Amino acid sequence: MNLDDIFFKYEEDLKKVENSLLSLFDSNVLAIPLIGKHILDGGGKRLRPLILLLSAELAECSNDARYTLAGIIESIHTASLLHDDVIDGAEIRRGRKPAHTIWGNQIVILVGDFLYSNALRIAVLQKSQKIMESLSEATTKMTEAEILQMSKTADPEITEEEYMNIISGKTAALISSACRIGAILGSMPEEKEDALANFGMKTGIAFQMADDILDYMADEEELGKQLGKDLKEGKITLPLIYLLKNSSSNELEEIKEIIKGNFKKNGLKKILKLFKKYDSIELSMKKAREIVENAKNELRIFPDSQAKEALFTIADYTLLRKK
Repeated sequence: MNLDDIFFKYEEDLKKVENSLLSLFDSNVLAIPLIGKHILDGGGKRLRPLILLLSAELAECSNDARYTLAGIIESIHTASLLHDDVIDGAEIRRGRKPAHTIWGNQIVILVGDFLYSNALRIAVLQKSQKIMESLSEATTKMTEAEILQMSKTADPEITEEEYMNIISGKTAALISSACRIGAILGSMPEEKEDALANFGMKTGIAFQMADDILDYMADEEELGKQLGKDLKEGKITLPLIYLLKNSSSNELEEIKEIIKGNFKKNGLKKILKLFKKYDSIELSMKKAREIVENAKNELRIFPDSQAKEALFTIADYTLLRKK
């Protein structure tokens, strides 16, 4: 089973999720559905909704609430991307112009706020305290992580632990919530609910690690963003953290200068050359692989099934993707 097979198998379910997601942009304020159409037309794999659907299936849930909640998860993710693009001054998103370059920062930030609040409003209608707690915790962690990341911009003293805290909140918290909600919908016991949530957290961490590694490996056409974009924005990710840890004192000073804003084309070339010298990319991938294996181990508590195999495939995909 590969990822394309899984998406094909759940194609009809994901169409229902897409309808749910589209309804979350419903508003009499024209800019909201207009920006929504721009975002939805841009595509995206809908990986988070798929993870929720698979978690619900693993938990033996088949009611339609899973489509609504999968749409809510994707809506929250979309809101975070809208805000991220404004904060980062992004000029490209999935190979297209991001919304803020068309409609302006102010409107796009407010549309992101609308998506957050409307998603939580619809979630309340499920009348589940546990679901609301999971979503609220995830959105809180996402915001905290973004603020922490901003406070660590161009800071060569950032620790691996701080980096892990950033990606745990920024990316993994919502994926973990998607898994937990699937378990809640299936009325799973706490042990299995936690196991699914832990799987989501670890898979999300590996996903973001791989994304950060790809930033130094893929070209703009493949990845949909500029090579070395994180470095240019002062984002210190795992390959750079390992490089800072392993480089010589002379190299360290040069790396710090590049990080602190003296960024030129030869600066990126220098970093890429040092990555090869100190195996920074390989060390980062090794760490990500270990986390994926730990994620899969969380699901040992569940009997073998197609849903479990599909979740394993998604965990493995985090390391195999090229964009």
